[in-house]
Amino acid sequence: MKSLYDHEAEVMATDNFGDTRTMLTLRMPLRELMRNFFDEIKSISSGYASISYDITENRLADVVRLDILVADEPVAAFARVVSRRRVPEEATAMVEKLHEIMPRELFTFKIQGKAFGRIISSTTISGKKKDAAATLSGGDITRKMKLREKQKEGRKRLKAHGSVNIPQEVFVKMMRNE
Repeated sequence: MKSLYDHEAEVMATDNFGDTRTMLTLRMPLRELMRNFFDEIKSISSGYASISYDITENRLADVVRLDILVADEPVAAFARVVSRRRVPEEATAMVEKLHEIMPRELFTFKIQGKAFGRIISSTTISGKKKDAAATLSGGDITRKMKLREKQKEGRKRLKAHGSVNIPQEVFVKMMRNE
């Protein structure tokens, strides 16, 4: 029943055939049927449950668009239409998954899930740290300080004008259900 609730199913009728068999008649959005409902039911019932469905009339859905922003830029390939009540879970799951598989850049950037015109979930990927002055040995300390200041200005410029390059394998991994 919890799985039915999670997939927005409305129980229309229940028929019992003895002590161990039950038939449920449900109304459920097609998008929820496509969202691993069959696999979940098979898993919960240890493979004994079966599904038969008919597509009926069209109904209005309470859905919103969930955008994923990478470095404050929306990525159209990651945008989804999700149920209004599942937005926080979906946003958090997508942002965390992208955080795990996204390669680091030379600068720090954010990954955010946005819906309802506001940020729902956010995480930050820190930039690669490289100290240009580490190779210098001996000499005056001002030389190292000058080089570090120059590097700091370069990082600032890169963050302001740089864009995040998303590799193709990141898109593939985001599409898979792992």
